[in-house]
Amino acid sequence: MRKVVGIDGTFLKGQYRGVLLVATAQDGNGQCYPLAWGIVDSENEDAWTWFLTQLKEVIGDTDELALISDRAPSIKKAISTVFEKAHHGACAWHVAQNIKNKFKCADIMGSYWSAVNGYRCEDFAGYMTEISHRYPRVAEYLENEVGFEKWSRCHYPGLRYNITTTNMVESLNIMLVNARDFSYVALLDVIQEKMSKWWNDRRIVAMAITAPLTPSRESEFRPRFAQSNGRHTLQLNPVTYHVKGGELEGVVDIFNKTCTCKEFDIDKLPCVHAIAAAHHAQVSVYNLVSPYYTKEYYVLAYGETIYPVESQSQWDVPNEVATRVVLPREVKERKRGRPKTSRFPSVGEFRKRKNRCGKCGAYGHYKKKCNSQTGSTEGNQPTDVPV
Repeated sequence: MRKVVGIDGTFLKGQYRGVLLVATAQDGNGQCYPLAWGIVDSENEDAWTWFLTQLKEVIGDTDELALISDRAPSIKKAISTVFEKAHHGACAWHVAQNIKNKFKCADIMGSYWSAVNGYRCEDFAGYMTEISHRYPRVAEYLENEVGFEKWSRCHYPGLRYNITTTNMVESLNIMLVNARDFSYVALLDVIQEKMSKWWNDRRIVAMAITAPLTPSRESEFRPRFAQSNGRHTLQLNPVTYHVKGGELEGVVDIFNKTCTCKEFDIDKLPCVHAIAAAHHAQVSVYNLVSPYYTKEYYVLAYGETIYPVESQSQWDVPNEVATRVVLPREVKERKRGRPKTSRFPSVGEFRKRKNRCGKCGAYGHYKKKCNSQTGSTEGNQPTDVPV
């Protein structure tokens, strides 16, 4: 499993409310691989410190570990307290939303995302120059307030591969959108049942793979073979090759698995230059691929079975847990009216308003495209009110 972990929280809507904290990685096929779940009163420094402390006992703390989250102060402080060696990266999507909300400059998002995903610092500098010429304050914000090393792939001090956002965590939150109305125990039962199904289904898929790599990586890797054809390769020493042709040349080290284009270095999947060099050296290109993308690692990831929790009569509860006094969370009186079920938008997140018809009063279309036979809007009530 690649050592990149996304962390985030989502509010619960049951009787006791609270927040569900989640930590997830990605398997070699690019799918969510949940590592830890936790229920806390709210997202604050103490709650995140407790959650990350439990997570650290499972995954450890090394300088190869990358933790990706939004820029909430409570998360940043907790990570710096618990993980001394791991590198913290910001979710590029949240940074983009902050830019649009703070500076009202959605028209530079193309340059921003090119800078986020750029492999080489030379290309990154070009995109940042474009941004600074048009919006100097945005460039200053990205460099000084956020920090290039937090959101830019080429400046990141560790290794985050192609993971620049916390989308993998958001996917889990969407999966539980209905279960978040349940009680804590019922919610955890839903999570356990879903994880059991995922592990079994993905184990079946992994065992049936006949290619050396996982399906998503194989489909990403295969087109590069055709792109590497016709490139001129010059051997510089026993392990280094100069590959010419195409828009960009590359110097490949097949021993250290690097290339000057930086794609090989960051993604750990051979670029077109590395494939051409491997063919010239008569080395299998699959020997240059990170083991995290191989069928063997994919099978190992789902080798264990997730069993349901036994009935309470069969629990072996440690004495220090059985004697601990745990008070229920204080329940605030609900306001009158229908409870709000949709979440509050994140900072900078905009929700598109539905068009309201001036003829029938309904939402979702204009007056010119209205099929209603009503000739006047007087006394008409909207028939489709957006939530």
